[in-house]
Amino acid sequence: MSVIREADVIESVADALQYISYYHSPDFIRAMGRAYELEQSPAARDAIAQILTNSRLCALGHRPICQDTGIVVAFVKVGMDVRWQATRDLESMINEGVRRAYLDPANKLRASIVADPAGARGNTRDNTPAVIHTQIVPGDRLEITVAAKGGGSENKSLFAMLNPSDSVADWVLEMVPEMGAGWCPPGMLGIGIGGSAEKAMLLAKESLMEPIDMPELIRRGPRSKLEELRLEIHRRVNDLGIGAQGLGGLTTVLDVKVRDYPTHAASLPVAVIPNCAATRHVHFTLDGGGPARLEPPDLDLWPKVEWVADAGARRVSLDGLTAAEVATWRPGERLLLSGKLLTGRDAAHKRICALLDAGRPLPEGLNFHGRVIYYVGPVDPVGAEVVGPAGPTTANRMDRFTETMLGRAGLIAMVGKAERGPEAIEAIRRHRAAYLIAVGGAALLVSNAIRASRVVAFPELGMEAVYEFEVRDMPVTVAVSADGESVHESGPAAWRGRFAGIPVNVEA
Repeated sequence: MSVIREADVIESVADALQYISYYHSPDFIRAMGRAYELEQSPAARDAIAQILTNSRLCALGHRPICQDTGIVVAFVKVGMDVRWQATRDLESMINEGVRRAYLDPANKLRASIVADPAGARGNTRDNTPAVIHTQIVPGDRLEITVAAKGGGSENKSLFAMLNPSDSVADWVLEMVPEMGAGWCPPGMLGIGIGGSAEKAMLLAKESLMEPIDMPELIRRGPRSKLEELRLEIHRRVNDLGIGAQGLGGLTTVLDVKVRDYPTHAASLPVAVIPNCAATRHVHFTLDGGGPARLEPPDLDLWPKVEWVADAGARRVSLDGLTAAEVATWRPGERLLLSGKLLTGRDAAHKRICALLDAGRPLPEGLNFHGRVIYYVGPVDPVGAEVVGPAGPTTANRMDRFTETMLGRAGLIAMVGKAERGPEAIEAIRRHRAAYLIAVGGAALLVSNAIRASRVVAFPELGMEAVYEFEVRDMPVTVAVSADGESVHESGPAAWRGRFAGIPVNVEA
């Protein structure tokens, strides 16, 4: 019989969340290394190089892989013979571990959880509560899998009640292009089939906790109908040509996981949930012998990939930038930005546009005329850092504000991640502005370009406040040019259908 101590649960959860904030799992590192070797698209290869370089920097520096340090999800299996030495209930223990992990002064993680989600949306300040799924199982052990799921990938989760005669693969192939690039491919797709609506979603999320083993599956061949389905969806999704960051390329998914469960004869519930290029999860077991001990991955696992700026990249000074210069940027062109830019995301945009619509002035010192905005919510700095990891957030959440920000606030360019919708692209074309992307999943690498930071407006919004960053050689790609051409449309179109003809070296 095992006696599990409250302190061991709390310490283990806190340590595990710190661990996954800066260590990619070995299976993911190997899979991204294979994708880099396979990739033929220069834009996608550059993005993967940034992700791999960022990953190793984070492993060395113990800083978050992504500025979005996620919503915590815990899968807990409690042995029926476990005994407890505790004063808190299990959920309270786990949430205390979350609190300690996210407030750790040595590597403070971004608090992204808001309470009253349909109302005031106040930040809980410590990233609690976690989403916890608990099972009672035979045995005398406590098993916990913790994951930190970013909002960009979680927001692309999809569910449908198909007809029993419908093709799951066909439905997934219809949905993936609609998901766009906001989930930061390349990553994984988790698919749940059967049960009820909520069971299918849970199956999809659980499947993402499994290790990447697609190369092994390709090598040995399928042994079940579900493995046949995994192979089919892997091949067909990659053949869409979406590629890394949606720029067009050979690898969109590293693996596809499928779990199923018996369902009603009239039903075919299907869920798909993506995991991004900052996939973060780890499993540990407590047996009464103390807290879990997680071994760091071997740094030799990382491929010898070190991103450097493209020699042909155009250097751009943000100070004194003109609309005429913005109009010369070409779709897909790589830029290195230097100078001062402003930041802002959902909450700030909502306030700014409300003030403008009401004819009221913006806060003192906040002026967007002739400026560039970066959609970001950075991690707090530690030590001598100017700012913590500061990668881009999904840009299309700001689409509804784009016309106002360009036409009335006076912006001339925006930086974010993933594609823009038709409304935003039309506003960009009409105002002869531009939209640039930074690589999602390369937050520490991007933050290395930030040399100074100060809060300009709305400090009470925390990470969603408006900052002014001073940057030097910040790497971005022109995603929508002044004439309205989007590389998220032209890139995948150029690479569609090419994956099927590429021999995959599964031994790499």
